[in-house]
Order: sequence, then C-alpha cells, then structure tokens
Amino acid sequence: MRYALGKLGTFLVTMFLVSALTFVAFAVIPGDPATAKLGTEATPEQLEALRQEMGLNEPLPVRYLKWVAGFFSGDLGTSYKYNTPVGELLGPKLRVTLALSLMSFFLIVVIALPVGLFAAGVENKTVLGIGSAVNQLLMAVPPFFTGIILTWVFSLTLHLFIHGDFPSMDSNLPGALHYLFYAAVAIAIPRIAMTVRMMKSTADGEEKKDYVRTVYSKGAAKSLVMAGHILKNAVPPIVSFLAQTLAEIIAASIVVEQVFAIPGLGRFLVSSISGRDYPVVEAIVVIIAFWVVLAGTLADLINLAIDPRLRKGDKR
Repeated sequence: MRYALGKLGTFLVTMFLVSALTFVAFAVIPGDPATAKLGTEATPEQLEALRQEMGLNEPLPVRYLKWVAGFFSGDLGTSYKYNTPVGELLGPKLRVTLALSLMSFFLIVVIALPVGLFAAGVENKTVLGIGSAVNQLLMAVPPFFTGIILTWVFSLTLHLFIHGDFPSMDSNLPGALHYLFYAAVAIAIPRIAMTVRMMKSTADGEEKKDYVRTVYSKGAAKSLVMAGHILKNAVPPIVSFLAQTLAEIIAASIVVEQVFAIPGLGRFLVSSISGRDYPVVEAIVVIIAFWVVLAGTLADLINLAIDPRLRKGDKR
C-alpha cells in the first residue's frame, strides 16, 4: 500500500509541475492575447475590456488556480482562434487520437509478445541472423515514412481508403476505425520490432541465471522453463517497456496524423501552435502529459502486483 501511495503521490506532483510550467511558459511568452484576438486596430478601451473579461489582469497564481480548476469542471478556456470553448473543440479530436493510440498499442501487444516469445526460444543461428536483420530494419524506419508507403499502397493504388476523407466516428465508427488501422500499423511497426528485441534480450538474460540452470539440470523441457520461470521474471521490465511504448505512441501520432490527414489531437496541436492559439495548446500539452505519466504509473502498479518484492525495494 505504501508503494502504491508513493506512486500516486509522484503522479500528482508530476502533474502539478507539468501544469504549472506549461501555464507559466505560455503566460510569459511575448504578445498580448487580447491584441491577438481583436487585432491591432482595436482601441485601448476595447483591449482593456477584453483583458478584464479574459482575466488577464488578475495575478498569475490566481489565473493558474482557476485554469486548473477548469480541468475538473470541464472548462478549459476559450480558443482565441475559434472563439469556442476548448473542451468542445478537443472532445472529438481526443476520441480520434485515443482510438488511434489504443489500436496501435493493441497491435504491438498481440504481435510482439508471441513473436518475442518465439524468438527467445529459437536457437538456429541462421534464423536468428535473418530475424535480427529484419528487426533492425523495421526499427530504423520512422513511422512517417511507413505511413507514406502505406498511403501510396492502400489508398492511391488499392483504393482501400480515401486519403483525407476521414469518416466521422459518430456516424460511421467502422469506417473511422478502418481508416485509423493503416495509421496504427505505421505507428506500431517500429515499436513491435523494439518490443520483440526487448523480450528476447530479457529472456536471454534470465536464461543465464543460476535458478534456470538448476531447473534445466532437473530435466525440464525448454518450453516449460520458458513459460513457467523465465517469462514470469521477464514480465516486469517488459511491462515497463510497454508503458514507455504507450507514452511514445502519442508522440508518433502527432506526425502520423499529419501524414494520413487524421483530425486528431496531434494535427490540431500543430495547427494551434502555428496559429498561437495558446488555450488550446496548453490543454493539449497537459492532456498528453497526463497520458504519459499515467502510463508509467500504471506500469509500476502492475509490476507491484506481479512482483510483490517491489514493496520492499527488492529487485533481485
């Protein structure tokens, strides 16, 4: 319980620091939000009235506390560019990015884990050499390049989806998921290769330990040793790696959404930065940070359930 509470406390402190630094960073950026919204031809009276309405004349700590409170009430501010509540703008885009991220993660797990277990049990040097070469190639190819290839093959050549014509998730969920599948594959491919390599490396390290040699000396089959002993002790680092993968998927989606013209958080973040729409950028940055920190915290708690020795700091 103490370990779990400590991780929860770390999560809250991290989110506080991220939100505070994000808010302060955009508060001190040169430029007047009121001028950006009304234009340079606005009168001083109009600008002062808008600053008062936007709360820009209040002390920075007061503005920060109101902004943080808005996250709990659903009031994330108003977009400078669209003059619309940020929550209304982000809702549909958040669903798209969340679906893309979970689909990518699902592909990574269901493909990488079986392949990684198979690779850990392979002893043929020729097979291992070919597998290692393919693995290195897949890790080296960036998701945006894979996305371009997939778009050319499946959209422009095979016409399995229409690039740039993303279906609404509200009216055509199957069509939206079909469109997202190709982007998810582009994100997943290098991470699948990394996860396979991580699993094989971890399993090979466990196999060299004394307790595994003892089990082998008793005549146990390799498959039983792999499933009953090596895999159990190799799971915690794999869980941590998958949590890191889940966090990095968000970073990859920012680029891949541009390639596939997907109206998600990543694409909206890029356009909001270029348009200096700071309330939108602030909200997206905090949402992404929440996703990243939450992934790491959940991984630690899962590892705690798998390996109770972590409660005492024993990481044999």
